[in-house]
Amino acid sequence: MRTVRPTPTTLTTALALTAGLAGATGLAAGRLAADAALKAPPGRPLPTESRLTVHATAAGRITLTRALASRRPGTYGLTGHGSHAVVGQVLTGTPHSADTVVRRLERVTHGTLETGDRVRLTPNLHIGDPGTALGLDHTDVDVPGELGPLPAWFVPGVRDMWVIAVHGLGATREHPMNLMRFYNRNHLTVLALSHRGDAGAPRSPDGLHHLGDTEWRDVDAAIQYAVRHGARQVVLHGWSTGATMALIAAVRSELRDRVVGLVLDSPVLDREATVRALAAARHTPRVLLPLAVRAAQGKARWDAERLRRVVDPGRLTKPTLLFHGPGDAVAPWGASRRLAEAKEGLVVLHEVREGVHGAMWNADPEGYEEALGRFLTPLV
Repeated sequence: MRTVRPTPTTLTTALALTAGLAGATGLAAGRLAADAALKAPPGRPLPTESRLTVHATAAGRITLTRALASRRPGTYGLTGHGSHAVVGQVLTGTPHSADTVVRRLERVTHGTLETGDRVRLTPNLHIGDPGTALGLDHTDVDVPGELGPLPAWFVPGVRDMWVIAVHGLGATREHPMNLMRFYNRNHLTVLALSHRGDAGAPRSPDGLHHLGDTEWRDVDAAIQYAVRHGARQVVLHGWSTGATMALIAAVRSELRDRVVGLVLDSPVLDREATVRALAAARHTPRVLLPLAVRAAQGKARWDAERLRRVVDPGRLTKPTLLFHGPGDAVAPWGASRRLAEAKEGLVVLHEVREGVHGAMWNADPEGYEEALGRFLTPLV
């Protein structure tokens, strides 16, 4: 039998084909990972949140799988398939097995919780609207946006300073309801905005979330709406990519002179790091993460230099309160620290050591509201 030995030419061709197939496969996987990061559905917990199992429920308490998530301090929503509840602090004196944690069960707001249910923690404590959830007078309004009407809640206050509240990744306009009672007690009007991609709002033309790069125009539309309807001053309060939108709007809006302050909670200041974190949370192999970032940059057509200009300390002229901490696995807080250090006196960083992305208030509601009150007092 004759043995055919590969020639250098055939060997080179085979290696090239193998490399080409591997490259194409990697590129396709990178694009899928980018889609996972850029198509985060509103109102669904981010993939960085661990799934927990309900082991038992009793009057005023719930037993969950022991994990870093279930042991974090504070008050959180707990969402499962067709259910929503609110859980408080860990109950250390209650008997439980070594692999479980018992937390205070504040209330079940929707559905039921059964043993074996799979659930996740969420920053959203409230579901519904400001009237049904909080008993606050409010009006449903439509903010004329670049792509069409943007549904919003208008919660009136006595002062002519308006707070425009902008949710971020994995959330809806229900998220800002965590702070609505605080703002209502301080007589401030709140406009809680839905932006492109949310239920009832127009879709982005390409169906992607641009992590603030285009969505900021919806915040600009909300500023215009507020001024037309009597706001003399505006404070922008944003979470996650909502904080990024607020920051960009404060620099680029034609009505930026009406913006007197920024409250930025877990701001996404490094989009590449956030895409990498979301892709990794969806089990993208480490070797493919750079491809996911490059694919996201291409799909979303980000202007990286434009974001750098926006977060350039020299461009920021508004008093700013940052809520952030080292526990944020989605938006690294190093960028927030650098911004605060560069603009000492104008930017105040309130560190929340055990806060996770978009949930700085949940980890320490009293401390958050105290810092927020001190920040707002000279602005009002």
